[in-house]
Amino acid sequence: MATFLYRLGRFSFRQRRYVVLLWIALLALAGVGAASAPSAPSDNFTVPGTEAQRAFDLLHERFPASDADGATARMVFQAPDGQKITVGASRAAVEHVVTDLKNSPQHASVTDPFTADAVSKDGTTAYATVTYTAKSTEITDATHEAIKDAAQEGRDAGLTVETGGTALEASPETGDSEVIGIGIAAVVLLLTFGSLVAAGLPLLTAVMGVGVGIAGITALATTLGLSSTSSTLASMIGLAVGIDYALFIVSRHRHELMEGRDGEDAAGRAVGTAGSAVVFAGLTVLIALAGLAVVGIPMLTKMGLAAAATVALAVLIALTLIPALLGFAGPKVLTRKVRKGRVKDTRRPNLGTRWARLVVRRRVPFLIGAVVALGLAAVPMSRMELGLPDDGSQPVSTTQRRAYDMLSEGFGPGFNGPLMVVVDTAHSDHPKQAAQDVEKTVAGFPDVKTVSDPAFNTKGDTATLTVVPESKPSSTRTEDLVHVIRDHSDAFGTATGAKVLVTGTTAMNIDVSQQLNDALLPYLALVVGLAFLLLMVVFRSILVPLKAAVGFLLSVLAALGAVVAVFQWGWLSGLMGVQQTGPIMSMMPIFMVGVVFGLAMDYEVFLVTRMREAFVHGETPGQAVVTGFTHGARVVSAAAVIMISVFAGFIGSSESMIKMMGFGLAIAVAFDAFVVRMTIVPAVLALLGRAAWWLPRRLDRALPNVDVEGEQLRRTLAAQAAARADEQEREPVTV
Repeated sequence: MATFLYRLGRFSFRQRRYVVLLWIALLALAGVGAASAPSAPSDNFTVPGTEAQRAFDLLHERFPASDADGATARMVFQAPDGQKITVGASRAAVEHVVTDLKNSPQHASVTDPFTADAVSKDGTTAYATVTYTAKSTEITDATHEAIKDAAQEGRDAGLTVETGGTALEASPETGDSEVIGIGIAAVVLLLTFGSLVAAGLPLLTAVMGVGVGIAGITALATTLGLSSTSSTLASMIGLAVGIDYALFIVSRHRHELMEGRDGEDAAGRAVGTAGSAVVFAGLTVLIALAGLAVVGIPMLTKMGLAAAATVALAVLIALTLIPALLGFAGPKVLTRKVRKGRVKDTRRPNLGTRWARLVVRRRVPFLIGAVVALGLAAVPMSRMELGLPDDGSQPVSTTQRRAYDMLSEGFGPGFNGPLMVVVDTAHSDHPKQAAQDVEKTVAGFPDVKTVSDPAFNTKGDTATLTVVPESKPSSTRTEDLVHVIRDHSDAFGTATGAKVLVTGTTAMNIDVSQQLNDALLPYLALVVGLAFLLLMVVFRSILVPLKAAVGFLLSVLAALGAVVAVFQWGWLSGLMGVQQTGPIMSMMPIFMVGVVFGLAMDYEVFLVTRMREAFVHGETPGQAVVTGFTHGARVVSAAAVIMISVFAGFIGSSESMIKMMGFGLAIAVAFDAFVVRMTIVPAVLALLGRAAWWLPRRLDRALPNVDVEGEQLRRTLAAQAAARADEQEREPVTV
């Protein structure tokens, strides 16, 4: 592979004009496709195979006039202190607001709180429920304004009015997160390279790759069913890996130039050596992202595949566009001092060399200290509670959160998470009696506050019951209630012939969390297993890939512990802008496993490849570790800081989920790069010695030799140089 990539690098360098024009043409083509494509479809969050999803599908079939996925809004009214909401001016104000809501755009129905028994027992609080014909992502600005205007009218009349529900959901504000990330990346690159040209190349190519990827996603959104949220993860990952991959190629090219090689040969060698590491690092990321399909949630699968495509573009750009641009840059990628020959004595060991020597010399204390530190950071994970966010997890400053609290105070905590029990009486001899029997039985279950009367469809073969628990939606008691009702499904069927299903937002959240938990171990086994085989081919070793996998698990567990400490326990919540603590998002563990594993293997490949290269070229194991750090620690550290900066920019998001993702990924990269790869890796390799690179002979013969360290390439180039020298000696000398 190294030889092929060497030729590709030289070709791209020589034909740089055509290569650059080709990528510009691809960007233009993707841009035209994105501009002419219809709007991206809204998020269609389905979880095939779950009971909640089967119930939703049944409702779509049996209640065609209603849209189970339609957005809802719940406007909550509270009378002034000492007054009742049911009499006088307060009642008139509520009725006036309800009339305005009935005239609002996109509404399907509006309930009057005084006729729908939607008034609290003390008579101080009431609510009106509005259902809409459109999904939450399709609610127009006019509808949003109508909701806000109606609420303001109630406030002007002296009432306390707050609004919750899915109709108020909006795209989260991430601020200038990507701009901040790119700005910090530019500073780090400039400090690393000391050259504006060298610092600008990774930024330029990363933006190019993300531009092509996002434009392609937009152009194909309707055809492939990609929602607008697919571009968020693709942009985040594509920008981070795009800068990193280009950084490694440019760094190796500069090294080859300083060794005295001409530009074309330096570009070829950079792509042949560092490019091999880029290819395999990219493959690990692709495996991790594409493996999200194992979870069985279509939206998550599409997001993973879209991000994987952007990573593939980043790899292709690093192998082709970077050497082409290096051809245009020439020696300007070097610092001015190097170009003018005013270079300080480089025999003084750099910080990476000194650190590696220290860790190799004190390997046992450093190894124990690093493992203990990560273990302590991971302790909070043992108390992690999983769930999906609702209005109760919103900041206390939002109207959604205030409406949630008002309903909890007036109607009980379980009111915000009602369960919908669907009774399929198509095969029942007495449908109405069957539904009533289900109602009476469910009403006697623990933690049930109220059960509504059965509401049948026009055909009379399906009924719905609304069950309000005593506990809040995220409570384990509410989850237990869902399981109790489902456990009685067979008994209901035997006694009445009816089939009973439980759905609703709360039940769907429970099912999603369970499916994600069930998929975590198979996903982890698939991703780690495939990456282990890949790294075994790269490093020609069994223990090095094993050490890489164990180190990754340590960093992920520590990062999840930090997430629990901040977002569930509230540690440093003020510093992180966390206004409301609560359960950790159910998707967080599997999301972090996928993304962090791919990124962690990047650093493993880039750093250990240089060690493997030095070992293959004759150095002792300890010397090889130090050599790897001498050439790679500075660049890997810069790459990690860049990636941390990109992810940390999302901590400023107004949406708690995105804030959590940004913090989790940033802290995970920090743990993995600076604790695992910079401390545990050299300590373990120093302890293992030559055993680290041991591979059984049979396995060595069976595995393909990809020559990631460039040994075959070096021998080939040396042989070609010797042949040219012999040919020159044989030429006759003319006098």
